[in-house]
Amino acid sequence: MSKKFQELIESERPVLIDFFATWCQPCKVQSSVLNTVKEQVGDKARIVKIDIDQFPSIANEYNVRGVPTLAVFKNGKMLWKESGVHDVNSLVSVLNQYSN
Repeated sequence: MSKKFQELIESERPVLIDFFATWCQPCKVQSSVLNTVKEQVGDKARIVKIDIDQFPSIANEYNVRGVPTLAVFKNGKMLWKESGVHDVNSLVSVLNQYSN
């Protein structure tokens, strides 16, 4: 997965990574928020979910200490990262900021 993950974040359009766990209640809330975010940003950005229990090495590499943690990558660089549940408007704003 690490090579695939590297290819994924090398994208020229922003990629929002949702580091989550299946047992995490706030992650389920965040997931429904991300569905709305995807509808609003369309093709300007990509949203990808990474289960930290299935891919602990990726979570460790990016210092994910709690879930949900969201991170935005573009051209292989992490541009933004925050833990906790975020609302639709703030996430759309972050993605719009990096999509130009």
